Amino acid sequence: MKNRWLRIAAACAGWAFLGLVLSLELYFNMRAEKMRVGFLDIALPQFCRAAMFAGLTPFILMLRERVPLSAGRWVGGIAFHIMFSFIVMATYYLGRIGADLYFNGYGNEGFWHVAYTGFYGHNLVDMAGYWAVIAFGYGVELQRRYKSEELRAAQLESRLIEAELKALREQLKPHFFFNTLNTVAVLVREGKNELAVTLLARLGSLLRMSLDGNRDNESTLRAEMEFLDRYIEIQKARFPDRLTVEFSVEEAALGVPVPWLILQPIVENAILHGIAPKSGPGKVEIVGRVEGRALHLEVRDDGRGLRDGRGVAEGTGLRNTRERLAKTYGDAGRMELRGRPTGGVVVEIVLPCRS
Repeated sequence: MKNRWLRIAAACAGWAFLGLVLSLELYFNMRAEKMRVGFLDIALPQFCRAAMFAGLTPFILMLRERVPLSAGRWVGGIAFHIMFSFIVMATYYLGRIGADLYFNGYGNEGFWHVAYTGFYGHNLVDMAGYWAVIAFGYGVELQRRYKSEELRAAQLESRLIEAELKALREQLKPHFFFNTLNTVAVLVREGKNELAVTLLARLGSLLRMSLDGNRDNESTLRAEMEFLDRYIEIQKARFPDRLTVEFSVEEAALGVPVPWLILQPIVENAILHGIAPKSGPGKVEIVGRVEGRALHLEVRDDGRGLRDGRGVAEGTGLRNTRERLAKTYGDAGRMELRGRPTGGVVVEIVLPCRS
């Protein structure tokens, strides 16, 4: 309601400004021709003209919708509005002449004689005003269509990104469970059947957790850490004496929303490509902290590191993680891999903190 009255006030102010401009233009033209005339005598008809158009604007806009310029293959629509703009001009002009003669007296000249001799090019401004309203209506319609198309495009882009994120997330699940089942298969081949059964039970619990609580693309870091803790239990079963995992996550960071399964593929990569190839024990550290308005997550391992200074070949997990960050956060989210001076690899993820 408030916006409606603001629009009405803006329209009235616009027409009043037009009346002032017409009054000043006509007044100074007449002064230049050495005609002695009062400004109010000039301004009154011009402001009446502006008031007329202010009142006619909704009607003209309605006519534009009922009879668009494109009606009748453009010929009919344009001809109709030319005729109607002439009617508006003639009605105002003749009405003004009649009112002037009524209040000031007819004198020796008749109405039609005054109307005929008093017509000059300036009166055509009423036809121009009519077409200005028509142009304004088309301008508003084009702007509305543009905004509608822009909104529709933004919605389609949002749905596309959401679908792509869902596809990337769904790719991680079979990838993760396939690797875990491989671990179970290794334990069975090694004759560790009881441990394999325990591992399958933990995998079932992890699968239930994945299906029940995380249908959206995001969860809190706390939920992510709970899922990660259960995944690490499975990996510790495979490397009971060789794998140590340490968590160092600030309390303030636990409530920050993060993409679901953002850390699991990175931890998996650290274990399989960093710790598993080592002959001795290895350690994986998971660090989380909030700095300013950004969440910093790091997964560190003390494995073999980057060989010959080259990067790590990104498999499905790391590649999907990088793509999900780009689609979710744009330039505000990033993932970096770098070697550690003491050996091993650090994977750092930086996300904006948002509710």
